[in-house]
Parts: sequence; C-alpha cells; structure tokens
Amino acid sequence: MPAATQQTLNDGETTRLAASRRMKALDVITIGRSSVDLYGAQVGGRLEDMRSFDKYIGGSPTNIACGAARLGLRSAVITRVGDEHMGRFIREQLSREGVDVRGVVTDPARLTALVLLGIRDEDQFPLIFYRENCADMALCEDDINEGFIAEARSVLATGTHLSHPRTEAAVLKALRLARAHGARTALDIDYRPNLWGVAGHGAGESRYVESEAVTAKLQMTLELFDLIVGTEEEFHIAGGSPDTLTALRAVRALTGATLICKRGARGAVAFTGPIPARIEDGETGPGFPIEVFNVLGAGDGFFAGLLKGWLDDETWPKALEYANACGAFAVSRHGCTPSYPSLEELTFFLRRGVREPALRHDAELERLHWSTTRPHGVADYRIFAFDHRAQFEEMDGYTAQKGGAFKRLCLEAALSVQAGRPGYGILCDERIGRRALHAASGSGLWIGRPCEWPGSRPLAFEPALGSDCGGLSEWPKENIVKVLCFCHPDDDAAMWATQEAAVRRLFEAARRNDLEFLLEIIPSKVGPVNDGTTAALIRRFYAAGIYPDWWKLEPMASLAAWDAACTAIETHDRHARGIVVLGLDAPEADLASSFAVAAGFSLVKGFAVGRTIFAGVARAWLTGEMDDGTAVTEMARRFARLCAIWDDARTQAREKAA
Repeated sequence: MPAATQQTLNDGETTRLAASRRMKALDVITIGRSSVDLYGAQVGGRLEDMRSFDKYIGGSPTNIACGAARLGLRSAVITRVGDEHMGRFIREQLSREGVDVRGVVTDPARLTALVLLGIRDEDQFPLIFYRENCADMALCEDDINEGFIAEARSVLATGTHLSHPRTEAAVLKALRLARAHGARTALDIDYRPNLWGVAGHGAGESRYVESEAVTAKLQMTLELFDLIVGTEEEFHIAGGSPDTLTALRAVRALTGATLICKRGARGAVAFTGPIPARIEDGETGPGFPIEVFNVLGAGDGFFAGLLKGWLDDETWPKALEYANACGAFAVSRHGCTPSYPSLEELTFFLRRGVREPALRHDAELERLHWSTTRPHGVADYRIFAFDHRAQFEEMDGYTAQKGGAFKRLCLEAALSVQAGRPGYGILCDERIGRRALHAASGSGLWIGRPCEWPGSRPLAFEPALGSDCGGLSEWPKENIVKVLCFCHPDDDAAMWATQEAAVRRLFEAARRNDLEFLLEIIPSKVGPVNDGTTAALIRRFYAAGIYPDWWKLEPMASLAAWDAACTAIETHDRHARGIVVLGLDAPEADLASSFAVAAGFSLVKGFAVGRTIFAGVARAWLTGEMDDGTAVTEMARRFARLCAIWDDARTQAREKAA
C-alpha cells in the first residue's frame, strides 16, 4: 500500500477515535485505592501527640478523581469500600464532589482502609496505613464492567494495585478494555514501599526502598500506558536505577508513553521521545513560588491538573502549568482532596498570580475556594423555622420538656411534607429542640441552627457557644450557622462596632469549622425602613469582611427594595448561596404578597417561616387542647400550603420572565 494511502487511513482512524472520545460519557475513570484520611489537626508535632483529627477521603485514584471533577472533567472511580460508616462516607463524599460512583463496590466482608497522618514540618509527614485485608485490596476482575470502561475517554491506574495478584488482574483487565475501546491509559507510579511489603508499618512516610521484585512487576505493565507519571524516586523503582536519567531511559526502552517526571520545587518535565542528555532539556511548564506546608496529596492534585490539560489536548507546557498550579494549592493547604482547586479558582489564580506564598492565607483566593468547591444546592428552598426560644417560653403551659417534645412534632411535620425530596429544610435550636435537631441529621433536610441569644441587642450568643465560638467544633457539618442581628444603618458607632465584631467572630469560627453561615438582619424592629435600608446593611457587613453563604431578610413589598438588596449581594459576592425570606408571624395573605414580589429575583431561593405555621398549634398543644397527631397534621398542612404558594409565585415569575 502506498505510504500516502496508509497515512490517509491513519489520519482517518485518528479522526474517528477523536470523535469517539468526545462522544463518551466520562473523561476519566481512575482505579485503585480509596481510604478515609484522618489528618492530624495540630501542625508541628509528632503523630503521637495529635489531639484531634480532620476526616477526609483519600487514596491516590480517589483524590485524582475528585480533583479532576473540580476542574470540570467527568470523572469516576473504580474501587471497593466497606459496608459501614466510613465506606458510606467515601461514597457520599464522592457524590458531593461530582464523581460517578457506579464503579464503587461495597464489600460485605472487609473494612474501608484508614490512614492516619500529620504534618510535622515541611520535610516530615508521619503516616500510618491501616490496610490489612482492606476493602479496596479485594478489587477483582469481576468488578470491572466492560460497558462502564467503554464510556471513558481515559483510564488511570495507580501502582499500589499492581502489588497483589487479585488487584493486578483487575487493573490489567481494565487497561485491556480501555485500549480495546479507544481510551487513553495513564499510570501514576504511586510507589509506597510498605504497601508493596518492602517496608514496615511504621515506614508509611517512606517514598523509596530499592526492590528488584517491584521493579520487575512494574516493568511488565509499562507498555500498556500512554502516559506515565512519577517522582524521581518513583522512576528509580520503575527503571531499576538510582540515577534518574538511567532510570528514565530504562523505562523508555519499554514504552513509548509520555513520561512526566516530578521534581518537587524544581517543577516537572515531560518527555515524549528519547530521553535527552539532561533532564532539564525536556518540556516544562511554569512553576509557582509558594510556601511548602504539606506535600501529602500534592502529587494527586498535580495529576488532576495534568489530566485537564492532557484530555483537553493542550501542549505539555500548558498541561504542566495546570498541574504545577494544582500541586501548589495542595502543598499550601491542609488535607489532600479538600485543598484541590475548582476550575474557576485555577483560572483566577493563573490570571492573577501569587500574592501570598501561603495560599491558605490569601483571603481572596480562600473565599473563591470555599464558594466554588462546596456542594451544589437546589433552585428553591422551603424551610420550616421552629428555632424560636423566647416565643415558646412565653406560652402558657410551656416547660422545657414540653418544648422539646413539641419540636419533635415540628420535625415530623417537616419530614411529612418533604417526603424525601430535595429543597426542604428546618431551622431548629439546640437548647430546646436538641432531640429534633439531632434526629434531623441525615434526613436530607437543609438544617439551620441559631447562635444568638434571643432578642439580644447588642448581639450576644447562646452560652453553649462559648465566648470564642469554640462550641461550633461540636456541630455536624450539615448544620448551618445562623445568627439574627437586629441592626439599622442609623445605629451609632459604638453599637456598630460591637455588633460587627460579634458577627465577624462567629463568621470566622464558622469558616474555621467548615460550616456554612447564614446572616439574618431585621432593621424594622430598630427604626424606620425604606427601599434602601436592607441594601445599606448588606453593604456594611461586606465592608466588615463578612461574607455569608446565606442571607435571611424581611419580606419587602417593593421591587425596588428587593432589587437593591440583590444588587448589593451580587456586587460583593456573586457566589452567595442566596436569600430566604423570613415570616415575622405574618398572615398567610401577607406572605403570599411578599412571595409574589421576591420570587421574581433568582437570588431569592425561598422562605424560612415559623410562627405562621406553628404558633396557634403550639398554644393549643401546650395547654392540652390538641393531641400529637392533630398537631403534626395541622402544621404539615400549613407548611405544605406555604410551599405551594411559593412554588406558584416562582412559576408565575418564570413565566412572566419568559
């Protein structure tokens, strides 16, 4: 066959494969380890001396899948988890990150792997793997579904799962299927000597132990990959030499894959052909002058950024720029997966550059990171607010025991209306409603929890919170920190200083504890209001450095007032979750009128109403005039009625806009 004809056929085949890849449902499937990382919260000490731990998902392929999803790639992971709380945590967190979990198998007999790790200094990172007969090491060929693999543009394997015959068979099957279906293949060498059995349990931090057996095992598979990524030490084990150039040449003799050699602070180098005389003669991308705080997980962040460039068919210098930037984020923050950037954050960082070498202390960058990596919400929220305390305590027949029992009935009413659907929530306190608050956990409800001492002005907090707001450390992650501040633009300087300081202290504590923050402001109880009053307050809090995820605002009757409030929020924080409208014991007709105006603004996400729903029922129940079942039924009816009014207002607003 003439060479020109052969080239035409090759070009046609390349075009066909490229089109096939674009049509696939997934960009990348990673395969291998998954674990729960228990990360020492204290920095600078021995693992023996850690007092507390933060819980994250971990394992190189799991981290990479999450990092890729944050960059807009459609990612999935194939692994196994235990049929227990930690396995469910991994599955749920992957879903929250936007990772496809169809390949996550629940193992009925084995526990999810755990890793305990800490940050001693920039060179020491004590680490213990708890992986004896763990779930992900039971991955087998039966777990690899051809149809699932066929959906992917690429498949990425990590080296640990080549260390055992059963998991190796699963990986090799996935790679063969990937190649058969035109997918690209990648290897993260991911060498952990103790996971290969060539170092002890106490050597989890070790990154290199020479082993001819490991080298031989890796070299048997190198030809199966289009892309191979590793540190210099990892190429030493793959190439069987402690000299980096010699090792790279040994790997090159076995595979035509692009080789990416990571060199720490010196950046990374790509080799697409023969290995040159100097490492520096490979292709490189720009690095970033940042503080080294935590290198654990940095390689996984690096690979996520590299995948973004590779699968978008960028040049290697551009792909390495993405990779180096993602690695920089990981190096400068606590944890692995939590530190990886969103695509918007990465784009912003590459455009703006480094201003603060310790990226976790860059306030602008951290706000963007927080806002763009949290789970997505829904379009509308219908919230039953029964976080009231003083109003209950003033009712005839009230006792603390009765109050707690009634709030359980409120929760029953909310759940009956929710019926398992998204977009429903409650506001519930801990002091009276503790049993209801705890029972709501895991129900799928949006859960707001108040902090203010009822009616306080200047603002004071519930005693259980502590003067430093340290009580937030006990709150579940799904609880949203809510605070009500009675304030007005005409307040004197002393009042403003006191209230701003209190709100800022609570806001910063909420961020420190990874909790969302809702700020409720009610100016009408303090002074006269007009169309600009609420907007002026919003601007004042932003100027004080307070960026609520949520705003809870009084019902405003005019379009001008709502427009001013929404503009004030969007000007300062276009990532704000939104606004919910409070009720103030207003009659249903008045609420319907306010909903009709508010629903025309997309930033208004719904309502958080309480006394309109529960006040009359509570009075009757507390005095024995109404039984439990009737109370639940009546509150559910009222709540459902308000939900219908809101939904109707939103529908009409959308139809009008269309």
